[in-house]
Amino acid sequence: MPYQFDQIISRSGTASLKYDERQVVFGRDDVIPLWVADMDFAVPDAVQRALAHRAAHPVFGYTIFPPSLNDALMHWLATRHHWYVASETILFCPGVVPSLHACIMALTQPGDGVIVQPPVYAPFLSAAKICGRKPLLNPLKFEAGRYTFDLDGLNRCARDGGRMLILCSPHNPVGRVWQQDELQALLAVCEQHGITVVSDEIHADLIYPGFKHVPLATLNNNVNIVTAVAPSKTFNIPGLGLSALIVPEAADRKAITQAFDTLHVSASNPFSIAAFEAAYRGGAPWLDELMVYLAGTRDLVRDFLQKQLPQIKMVEAEGTYLLWLDCREMGMSDKQLKEFFVQQAGVGLSPGAMFGSGGGGHVRMNIGAPRSVIHKALENILAASRT
Repeated sequence: MPYQFDQIISRSGTASLKYDERQVVFGRDDVIPLWVADMDFAVPDAVQRALAHRAAHPVFGYTIFPPSLNDALMHWLATRHHWYVASETILFCPGVVPSLHACIMALTQPGDGVIVQPPVYAPFLSAAKICGRKPLLNPLKFEAGRYTFDLDGLNRCARDGGRMLILCSPHNPVGRVWQQDELQALLAVCEQHGITVVSDEIHADLIYPGFKHVPLATLNNNVNIVTAVAPSKTFNIPGLGLSALIVPEAADRKAITQAFDTLHVSASNPFSIAAFEAAYRGGAPWLDELMVYLAGTRDLVRDFLQKQLPQIKMVEAEGTYLLWLDCREMGMSDKQLKEFFVQQAGVGLSPGAMFGSGGGGHVRMNIGAPRSVIHKALENILAASRT
């Protein structure tokens, strides 16, 4: 493989949340950190070259979004996902979480219901309440080892005042890549009740062989859909803080822009712009190799657990570099699970309870690290389970 995904790169002392905050998060600074969702791999060469080139210019003033940025994103969506978007529908934003808040503020009214489908990325759970809206929980169903939408529950949420659905596609943390028929059924309910959908698709490029991401907006007829996209997860550049919204309706674009303007928030940054464009233009070969590597690591974890730790069940990941592990057969409370993984095994994972309803008894493991690191973490867990 031309890319060195097995290379150990020290991130300690780089103001890394994942590494330098271990003492604060876990109470010890020597855990193997497999929690926050960034990867320990070097970014694509194209991104490194673009950043070095921009850094060589000694002035870092106020920065615009050049037309080439739109072109790079449009080309990526067209070639990778067969999704053809118009340039004027693109809004650049300072990250996906601020974008979710802006969409809620712009496209709903105070007191409206905002539907989320836990277990799900934690900021989804808090966004509605922070924005003065009513959170409506519609938990995913777990059937035959796989998570699915609860369409009956979605109908109930709609009747309870739901005006917006925040969709995670692919889903963090359970790793589902939603199929076209599932998404169409979801859209049918949203169309019936006039529900706006904000679809977070920032993991859309991280898809394992045998699965295919379907952009929700490509299926749309009469549902108002806003889609969040970004190179951040795909190319391991979340610290650069640039994402985009695809907003087909001009009135919605104006309202979302006004929501950002009230806070005087700007996403423009000379380095994030350089990395964004370079990643989409030159990162495809790196991504293709990354997914081969991650698939091998996912399979390693599954096989290890089945043979050595059958009391921990891995929910089969169809996308993302995040694994959802069911630890309920270990017979521990969430507090005891954290104590076991952190203090006994020395492994820092994301506790399932933080992802809301259905998360208890689970943990999320980030496998975006050299395989030797993941294997060491598994060996630590096995050794701790025998003490």
